[in-house]
Amino acid sequence: MPKGGARTRSGPAPDPAALRRERDAGEWTILPAEGRQGATPAWPLTAQTIREADLWEGLWAKPQALMWERYGQEVEVALYVRRLAEAEEPGSAVVLSTLVRQLSDSLGLTTPGMRANRWRIAAEETPAAAGPRRTTGSSARSRLTVVPGGDEQ
Repeated sequence: MPKGGARTRSGPAPDPAALRRERDAGEWTILPAEGRQGATPAWPLTAQTIREADLWEGLWAKPQALMWERYGQEVEVALYVRRLAEAEEPGSAVVLSTLVRQLSDSLGLTTPGMRANRWRIAAEETPAAAGPRRTTGSSARSRLTVVPGGDEQ
């Protein structure tokens, strides 16, 4: 059993609304919901398969790709793509699936990975998705109604 150090899925999830001073340097990054725009980077590894090309293209359109580009993680993303394509093959080793999950966490492709990286995707709020909104700031006391005859038994 490994000892020490934080793990992606250990402990409570970070709270974006937390006001702890020591977290000031680690503020949450809000990524645009429309994703990364522009040309897909060149494939950095050896010969690329058709499946790898499809995965590569799709991943670089995601919001997380902005951060990968900022930190120069083209090779890490390419390794994830290569291992994912291998894990999809029938009869692939279970250890490949475990590696793919770990890589997807570190690249922020999973919900726990996004939390660990302190990334959030901006919500595209539409009137239908927003649901009903209160227009009054009434208190709970003002919403209570007195029912006549409530004392009778």
